[in-house]
Amino acid sequence: MLAAFTFNTAENLPIGLLELISQSLRVSLPAVGLLVTGYGLAVAVASLPLAHVVRSVPRRHVLTGLLAALVVSSLVAALAASYWLLLAARLLTALAQALFWAVMGPVAVGLFAPGVRGRVVGALSVAGSLALVLGVPAGTWLGRRSGWPVPVALLAVLGLVSLVTIAALLPASPPDEEPAAYATGPDARRFRAVLAAGFLSATGAFAGYTYLVSFLGTVSGFAPGTVSVLFAAFGTACLAGVSVTAALLDRFPDAALTTAVATEAVGLLGLYAAGARPVTAVLFLVLTGGALGPVFMTAQNAMLHCAPGRTDLALAANSGAYNAGIAAGAALGGLVLPLAGVRGAFLAGGLLTACACAVLLGDRLWSRPGTGPARSPDTYRGRSAR
Repeated sequence: MLAAFTFNTAENLPIGLLELISQSLRVSLPAVGLLVTGYGLAVAVASLPLAHVVRSVPRRHVLTGLLAALVVSSLVAALAASYWLLLAARLLTALAQALFWAVMGPVAVGLFAPGVRGRVVGALSVAGSLALVLGVPAGTWLGRRSGWPVPVALLAVLGLVSLVTIAALLPASPPDEEPAAYATGPDARRFRAVLAAGFLSATGAFAGYTYLVSFLGTVSGFAPGTVSVLFAAFGTACLAGVSVTAALLDRFPDAALTTAVATEAVGLLGLYAAGARPVTAVLFLVLTGGALGPVFMTAQNAMLHCAPGRTDLALAANSGAYNAGIAAGAALGGLVLPLAGVRGAFLAGGLLTACACAVLLGDRLWSRPGTGPARSPDTYRGRSAR
């Protein structure tokens, strides 16, 4: 959980430090923004190939190596005197995170009984969500008082604590013999449906979310100071959504994913339709935030149940697809913006997310008795034998 918190904080911390880094290294804000977008693209491209390369290496060794890379890259970033050195350090962190999310899930859930693995995925997701609610705001506050390298260097300290703990306590065994190395109910069609839905929902969410500041200011009419408060509310809603969904994930794994995607679609389309009224804008903003975290979490959990091969490769594919969706969403919003305005970006995002929901519902209808191969509910609760 600490490692998940640290990696997610490392990914998003530059968002709060953009101006400080820009002034310190004397580069433009768009160039500093590349520290975030380039990071996401690196994760999207590298997740699956890296997982394939290390598929036979014991997971304890892989995780300690990834955390060592996080420690080194954070220190290099904190000491960087040039933009290009900072960018190189960020890309090293991105490559480590690309593999971390693929390896971490099967290792963590494999330490527990199948019937509670959803709660384990939820706990890890709560830790990741805390990065946005606690890690990035705290890092931004510290950076403004002590300089941006200080919070970046602190990431190395957190990474080192995680590294030592995992190296000392995590069992080492061949990856194929890990308890959660393979899914409880392999299903290639379900795997493809979840993968497609994850990409579409991420594209839809970030087509709007990327331009949320502009929407809240120009469409909803909120003052700049209020927008900052609303961002905090959005992050809090995300954390609350993950926490509530985590408690139900073992009992309703399929329904949790579909509900999260449907809620995200309602939130985005609600902002498009009624976002000009401040009260309804806040309502749909919280609804969108409450769904954004659970979508990725429930998709990761589904991969542990339906992966047609190794679960780490399935999780890497899911992470890659989701991050590709983030990049595609930001690009789509940028294309829609001059044509239909910022409301149009939210409409496009909501429609894409509705398509993701349709993909999941279509898969469930196909799996009903008499329409395709059925999946037992017990399979998703970890009670069927492999």
